[in-house]
Amino acid sequence: MKKLFFATHNLDLGGIETALVTLVNDLSEKGYDITIALEKREGVFLDRLSNKIKVVEYNTNNNKSVILRKICNLLNRIKFIIKYRNKFDFSASFATYSLASSFMARTASQNSALWCHADYLTLYQGNKEEVKSFFKNVNCEKFNHIVFVSKEGANSFIEVFPELKDKVMTCNNLINGKEIIEKSKESIIEKNIQELKKEKSPIFLNVGRHDERQKKLTRIIEASKKLKEENLKFKVIFIGDGQDTKLYQEKVKEYNLEETILFLGRKENPYPYFAMSDCIILSSEYEGYPVVYLESFVLHKPIITTKISDYEQVEDGRGMVVEKDTQAIYMAMKEFIQNGYEVKNPFDYETYNKNIIKTLETIF
Repeated sequence: MKKLFFATHNLDLGGIETALVTLVNDLSEKGYDITIALEKREGVFLDRLSNKIKVVEYNTNNNKSVILRKICNLLNRIKFIIKYRNKFDFSASFATYSLASSFMARTASQNSALWCHADYLTLYQGNKEEVKSFFKNVNCEKFNHIVFVSKEGANSFIEVFPELKDKVMTCNNLINGKEIIEKSKESIIEKNIQELKKEKSPIFLNVGRHDERQKKLTRIIEASKKLKEENLKFKVIFIGDGQDTKLYQEKVKEYNLEETILFLGRKENPYPYFAMSDCIILSSEYEGYPVVYLESFVLHKPIITTKISDYEQVEDGRGMVVEKDTQAIYMAMKEFIQNGYEVKNPFDYETYNKNIIKTLETIF
């Protein structure tokens, strides 16, 4: 039985955390011995881990005294080295940005991987020096494998670090299709949302963090304003929150769209809202690999998306792909409101997962 080690910050609600929990639960069921190390033993996904998985905590000291902080962190590192050095067959730093996760993964085995969840060249607006600084800070060159969840991310990394090309591989996230389908059958508690289906107007759903720099939800709000001015009937549901929630709420109020765009906040189980919606919509400037794609595919929901990572999977009979601007979002929403969209290419999540596991087994 191979022993695998994964290090990350915590298991709070988020796309990276969802991907990790899905991955380790699946590997655990396949007989792998899994250990997860968390900088903070917290997060709603802790309860979703298989009871076969061991969880350890690695505390990073943040004392205001620089000397005391360095001494405490050095002692923590020494303790970790003594206990875990090369004890595993494979180890991964799943939180790309985390110095502690990088250290743990590189210590826990001689077969280590750095997991990368974004197109960092796009994230840093084409600034190669900033990308270099980010990755050198986590000692990317010391890993045996550098795993990207999208080919766009992998290609842009190679553009910045051509000398590390042979270490780079692409591996999309796993998806727990069975769980998603089961959870989509749960009841929606909000009465006003329950009533939406009776209106028989198309319902668009966006799920994700409220971060305008990346998600660009103002594109959906601006497009909705134009559609409303044309007296078209539809609803938009935003699930999620973040630093720009207030900005979005103020914009919706300014445009008198409070009855059209509804904010539901974070949902531990968003899948009943997928099930009741007619179309999933993404307006992002960039993504790693959008887990929302897979969730939509599993639930057989069409997607409107901007040209972000792996958008070709949507173009392949599963939705509409548009340019990254308000006008394009508006035109696609209008097309859907007036004519709908039939998914032509059903998604086989079991075959999809098997191919990913085969890829991972080559490095385990």
